[in-house]
Amino acid sequence: MSLRILRPGLLTTVQDLGRFGYQQDGIIVSGAADAVALRVANLLVGNDEHAAGLELTILGPRIRFEADHLIALTGAHLSPSINGQPVSHNRAVWLAAGAELAFGPALAGCRAYLAVAGGVAVPVVLGSRATYLRAGFGGLHGRTLRADDELPIGNPSETGSALQQQLATRQTAWAQTRWTPGPSLCPTPRPEPVIRALRGPEYEQFSTESQLRFWHEPFTVTAEADRMGYRLQGPTLERLVEPELLSSAVTFGTVQVPAGGQAIVLLADHQTTGGYPRIAQVISVDFAVLAQVRPGQAIRFSEVTLAEAQALYLARERRLRELRRGISAHVNLTP
Repeated sequence: MSLRILRPGLLTTVQDLGRFGYQQDGIIVSGAADAVALRVANLLVGNDEHAAGLELTILGPRIRFEADHLIALTGAHLSPSINGQPVSHNRAVWLAAGAELAFGPALAGCRAYLAVAGGVAVPVVLGSRATYLRAGFGGLHGRTLRADDELPIGNPSETGSALQQQLATRQTAWAQTRWTPGPSLCPTPRPEPVIRALRGPEYEQFSTESQLRFWHEPFTVTAEADRMGYRLQGPTLERLVEPELLSSAVTFGTVQVPAGGQAIVLLADHQTTGGYPRIAQVISVDFAVLAQVRPGQAIRFSEVTLAEAQALYLARERRLRELRRGISAHVNLTP
């Protein structure tokens, strides 16, 4: 089974949840920028949460499905349609062979995710199928997708096969479930989101005025924005002292302040270490919020405690487990 790229879109790549265990060698984790959206999409089609799917950025591709498939779309709302008919987000969708999926205007958010039952079966490189664009490996030949690319799809799980059988009909070219996850797992991206964060290791090196401005004034994502990070335009953040810093570990959501005082927040393709002072660290629950911000949008930061961040993380993981159980129960109970 396979799907064919008719039009690649702005930036379409194969991503899973990342490549772990190699950062000491300078190899980044990478993976989906909005990992929760990919996890939900995979659950909706019966995949393991780590299965590879497609990450679509702002302008989506046009795709023809060469066989019957079960898919799900999550994340940004990029006006999807199948054979010219609008299709819903956040639910399982069956498509007959020959159906074409296309996208229109980006109504909300930056990155959408397409999961296919069975997962995108490109080769595994260092334990992952994620595309690492700067190094040119993973995904499909280590690059963004192009017109006429053909992507192999694996075999659906029992859950995926059962869902597909429930939806399959020869009376229409596609059909979708009526049920969908709750809004807590599938939120609509907001126009000016508040990003929750912890104080960073060098937070106390910044002036009191800069600390207050960081938490209370807006920042705008500039055009210098990609999967590696966002350069922000906002209040100038000044350090009280400027000692030389050794390069230290950074991660998704690390907020660095280079010379000049304009902050940078790192995303999925961040480097493994950095030498700029770290004023804050976005909490993992809000990585998904951060990943959906587009250039030109404003964001604000809000301080939380480590205990609050941990509680929010545990609550999200509980909701994902409940979704997994709910889908399994639905498949087992539906005749």
